Amino acid sequence: MSTTTLDVLVIGGGVVGAGSALDAATRGLTVGLVEARDFASGTSSRSSKLMHGGLRYLEMLDFRLVAEALKERGLNLNRLAPHLVKEVSFVYPLKHRVWERFYAGSGVALYDAMSKASGYGQNVPLHQHLTRRGARRLVPALRKDALVGALRYYDAQVDDARHTMFLSRTAAAYGAHVASRARVTSLVKEGERVVGAEVHDLESGRTLRVMARQVVNATGVWTDETQAFAGERGKFHVRSSKGVHLVVPRDRIRSESGLILRTEKSVLFVIPWGRHWIIGTTDTDWSLSKDHPAASRSDIDYLLDHVNAVLEQPLTHEDVEGVYAGLRPLLHGEDEATSKLSREHAVAHAAPGLVVVAGGKYTTYRVMAKDVVDEAVHALETQLDRRVAPCVTENVPLLGAEGYHARWNQRHQLAADHGLHVVRIEHLLGRYGSLVDEVLELVTGRPDLGEPLGGAPDYLRAEIVYAVSHEGARHVDDVLTRRTRVSFEEFDRGVGAVHEVAELMAGVLGWDDEQRANEVDHYLKRVEAERESQTMPDDETADAARMGAADVVPVTTG
Repeated sequence: MSTTTLDVLVIGGGVVGAGSALDAATRGLTVGLVEARDFASGTSSRSSKLMHGGLRYLEMLDFRLVAEALKERGLNLNRLAPHLVKEVSFVYPLKHRVWERFYAGSGVALYDAMSKASGYGQNVPLHQHLTRRGARRLVPALRKDALVGALRYYDAQVDDARHTMFLSRTAAAYGAHVASRARVTSLVKEGERVVGAEVHDLESGRTLRVMARQVVNATGVWTDETQAFAGERGKFHVRSSKGVHLVVPRDRIRSESGLILRTEKSVLFVIPWGRHWIIGTTDTDWSLSKDHPAASRSDIDYLLDHVNAVLEQPLTHEDVEGVYAGLRPLLHGEDEATSKLSREHAVAHAAPGLVVVAGGKYTTYRVMAKDVVDEAVHALETQLDRRVAPCVTENVPLLGAEGYHARWNQRHQLAADHGLHVVRIEHLLGRYGSLVDEVLELVTGRPDLGEPLGGAPDYLRAEIVYAVSHEGARHVDDVLTRRTRVSFEEFDRGVGAVHEVAELMAGVLGWDDEQRANEVDHYLKRVEAERESQTMPDDETADAARMGAADVVPVTTG
């Protein structure tokens, strides 16, 4: 990146930044993408893992946002990322007879109709009305007095961190220069115009100057801080709202479907996640550390109290395998209640040469990316003295999507060929799509990599090596938190796997004993700090506890 002048430099490796890099690259532009930590290390790995139309926004009469999100949901399910985005059903318990069934049923019927009208919802099943007995047959865990009947409707879910990483990889496959652990420390200006950025390479310790005709600020909750580098007041401001999620074992809630529950503030989801359930989320203002938002004891109690209100067998703190907290970037409104702040996005030329995008929902990342690149292109066409091609990402599948359905149909043969159980192959296909062959090649070359990971048997040892060799993982934290989701899927938060993971990574990255020990030590301290923060009574004490563990840095620089 530092040896040429790019057309577009994107700052921020979350879903919107990665999507913007892919959008710009597939228009024929030269593109750089820099991320201060790991891809999706902020909000984009800590969502509710839903790619949904936003059913509750219908109640706010935000029809345009729902229509847009439903189209994007369908595009991802059917064309862009069928290996990563999957259909999921939810049961909504009704507490009032007649009027609530009519009111909620009308909303869900409109949701389905808008999905079909988008042209991309043909494969998503329609909603169903359930009696109380029918609902409890689907969800035996529900208390009899918690409902008089129910509705069942369908949406989609996604492994957010893997999806964002695949976006970055796909952008790289189309020619974008992509770098993690590359922190922007200042913007380069010529007069009033932004012409690039000073980038500190955290792996080598070097600081490089990257020049670009247009710079895109896609830093989410850090938008205001990045904006300040330009010495300009932002056109809009971003507030952070904290969303906390709990992860519990699948057998603790007997159900064949997810749940959606209404709370006094918002809605609560119980979402199927492999051998687990994800329960979330909270929605509270957050003004402390944006790098590591902390979940407090009161956050956990809030979620347990609300889900236990409808369960026959209440959950306890001992049932919680994992906890994670993320920050929503909300466009600053006048209303103090964060659930009322805008979930929509905005794009602006904050200064000549600098375009900013903020707000939005995970589901509509592609639209946000299109809008911000469109804005950059307006200025670029004058600079380049030529027309730039329009957005084509509606027809650009992510890596692993092409051929996914064919490989799925061949899963029994793949299992036989590689000596693995077919359930294992299905798990791999849902993580890598048609790139599963690259993972299986590692096993062919080194049969020991076909063994399950000690302490996290849902994953193969080969997946750890692949995360480093193909998916840009640089540190143990990257692998256990984002390339896999071990950090919230195991009761020990990945402590039992950390030594084996560090050893496998060391073989690829050439770590010495000191670096390997440093990686293990950092991860153990991170888990300890997170566990402590989750016993604290409020945000301030939880934040102080979580900040007790520093970010990992390489022991040596080269």
